[in-house]
Amino acid sequence: MTATDAETDASAQSSETSAWQQRIEGEWHGRPSLFDAEGNHVGYEHVVRASVVDGDVARYWMRTSLEGSGPLRNRLELGAQFDFGIVDSDENRVYCGPDFYGTGQPYGLFVDAHYYSPGWQADLRTWNQVLPDGETQVYSSVLHDGWAVCAVFNGVYKRTSDHATNPQTQAFVDEWIAAETRRGSTPQVLPTKERGRWTGTLAVHGADQEPLGETEVVIEHEPESLRRARQRITWRGALDRSYALERSRDGARVQYDGPEVYGNAIAYGRALFTSQHLVGTDARGVEKIKGREVLIDPDTRDLAVVWQLMRGDTTSHVVHGLLSWEPQR
Repeated sequence: MTATDAETDASAQSSETSAWQQRIEGEWHGRPSLFDAEGNHVGYEHVVRASVVDGDVARYWMRTSLEGSGPLRNRLELGAQFDFGIVDSDENRVYCGPDFYGTGQPYGLFVDAHYYSPGWQADLRTWNQVLPDGETQVYSSVLHDGWAVCAVFNGVYKRTSDHATNPQTQAFVDEWIAAETRRGSTPQVLPTKERGRWTGTLAVHGADQEPLGETEVVIEHEPESLRRARQRITWRGALDRSYALERSRDGARVQYDGPEVYGNAIAYGRALFTSQHLVGTDARGVEKIKGREVLIDPDTRDLAVVWQLMRGDTTSHVVHGLLSWEPQR
């Protein structure tokens, strides 16, 4: 079963549509996985959705079904398609009902959306990240009851423009869906017996959503046991940071045990949702990172990251992009 995110061709309206709307044109194919609050894989989501832009309003419909079992299927399986409007903007994309209410803020190739679903009776925090190739989208929706997580969807999509007519494209999509089905339930486990590093260039945006440039990031990774590793993370460019941490894994949960970062995280399959306090060498640091780190493919170990950098509890920057793995002896 295929999840297809179909955005109508709005090229004739490009002068009127937002930059984000133009970035997500085309058809997006994936098969998001569904997890319960504890990080257990419980099924897959089948989605078909489309949008039509009319002036500054995009009208969305979304048809969903689930493969799986348990209480989440009863809760999330609806007897009709979703339908909702979005006020198209690069500042605030407003979801104006009737089936979703809330807003989304684009930061270049990343959008942070927060909205409510009356049908699912859940508050959603959705992060959509288009990777630098422009053809890959990393998606997650964290569903909440109040402040408590009740379910998580996540997956990776590929874009096509001729799926309906091109047999080669159809074959590519079939292969991608099969691969996503295999990868979807795979827990995020970083290398346990191999040293190496992740490197890449990440985009930096201010809290006002304006681009501030790029930063080169290196994550040095040194396993200490099957469950523990030492890391040194360095940023150089639009933002400069350097900090070391010890991390340990216990099932789906990860702990950051100093010396310069404390916090924890939980994995929903390949996607690790992090909360880190950057205390520094003197334990007086005030910065925090709330992040999502997705190990796209356990074989290549490419890591799609979104880091919401905070000073106190106020967002200062959003940093996002793709990091590539380099093994070392």
